[in-house]
Amino acid sequence: MMLMNEPSAVVSTLPLPTAQSTGDELFRMGLLYSTGQGGAPLDYVSAHMLFNLAAMRGSIEAKVYRKELSQEMASEEVAEAQRQAREWLAHG
Repeated sequence: MMLMNEPSAVVSTLPLPTAQSTGDELFRMGLLYSTGQGGAPLDYVSAHMLFNLAAMRGSIEAKVYRKELSQEMASEEVAEAQRQAREWLAHG
């Protein structure tokens, strides 16, 4: 029974972006989703969104990673990531 609870415990400890998140924090979150590490699912759309937000908050590394990641994504996925970033900014 303990083993079944472990993955959800890991997922619940994933950092979530907040209005106060710095560019570096957002960049680190993007890395988790771009690699599927730290309990995060492999999710390029979420990673791109986080890199986009991090770049807007001054992370130079995020700009590089966002560009590289976008080359691995379909144009529809990039558009969805951009939409999600705009939505987060509007509500964050």
